[in-house]
Amino acid sequence: MEIDNNKIVNALSTVKDPATGQDIISRRMISELQIKGDQVQFHLATADLPEAQKSSLNFACMEAIQAVYPEANVHIHMQRPDHAGGKESPLPHVKNIIAVGSGKGGVGKSTIAVNLALGLQKLGYKVGLLDADLYGPSAPTMLGLQGEKPKVQVVHGSHKIVPLEAYGLPVMSIGFVVEPEQAVVLRGPRLAGIIKQFLGDTMWPALDYLIIDLPPGTGDIQLTLVQTVPLTGAVMVTTPQELAMIDAVKAMNMFMLDSLNVPILGVVENMAWFTPAELPDNKYFLFGEGGGAKLAALGNTKLLAQIPLVQSVREGGDTGKPVVLQNEAGILQDRFMDLARSLHEQTQKRNQAGAPTRIVEMKE
Repeated sequence: MEIDNNKIVNALSTVKDPATGQDIISRRMISELQIKGDQVQFHLATADLPEAQKSSLNFACMEAIQAVYPEANVHIHMQRPDHAGGKESPLPHVKNIIAVGSGKGGVGKSTIAVNLALGLQKLGYKVGLLDADLYGPSAPTMLGLQGEKPKVQVVHGSHKIVPLEAYGLPVMSIGFVVEPEQAVVLRGPRLAGIIKQFLGDTMWPALDYLIIDLPPGTGDIQLTLVQTVPLTGAVMVTTPQELAMIDAVKAMNMFMLDSLNVPILGVVENMAWFTPAELPDNKYFLFGEGGGAKLAALGNTKLLAQIPLVQSVREGGDTGKPVVLQNEAGILQDRFMDLARSLHEQTQKRNQAGAPTRIVEMKE
């Protein structure tokens, strides 16, 4: 019996990692694959899986191979990977995790997060969106997913959430779990548990970017996030108004604490001016000027974009078709696409210049 290496790899690609829901080949959990006669042996990285899941995964690999080659003798060496860089991320298949934050509510942070995610997707990147604003989830409405419920899939005894999809974008939000009019009344531990579940128990596909829409301010959700995944960086959203900028500084400084050390990739100044549809060349600075540039200077970072206050932005959010997808939006669509390009450039520079951000281990 001659065993084809490619058929073995294809068979193993049907086996899923209990931790991420991804197949074990794309997760690069297989190493030192050797075939000698009817002998098939390889090393399988099992991370910190419980013993029951390791056993289930072991038998799943054997069954996948023997479904193709029934006479094959399969020898699997369980191997715990070395995580010298610290705690292992629950999302090793996501290249960049970007938090979108603000100092206060009402500055259009969710609008920026949604359009940024879809803008990056239009540039050809694989992107997901996590609506982590548990008190005021906006993603279901902004992406036309009201009333939709995520499915649950069992992977080697572990229950995984399958994210919903809008415009090809995988999305998770507490708004898919609770009713629209239901008040979310949660304290620290429960908030932390939901965020960890949305990150570690959701079957996110392999992504270039996961955009995380945070609640405003500095609180339990932000701290849980940096203790759960290694953030590539943060984007701060403000309006030109001095009061919004002052609050945004506080939120930005939280990420810049020595104990967190999350790079600030840039600033978005939303509602930079008002332009009426009938006078597209006119600019009315309703909230003042310069707040975004001032915040960027304080964070020693870049002003990624200035987004004007235009009626179509609000309409796009309410109707479930974000403005970055509306070709008739013209210059406004271009501004969001420029934002996506600028963020990608900043992310590349950050990744080339510095070591990956580590998961924060907070000490009491």
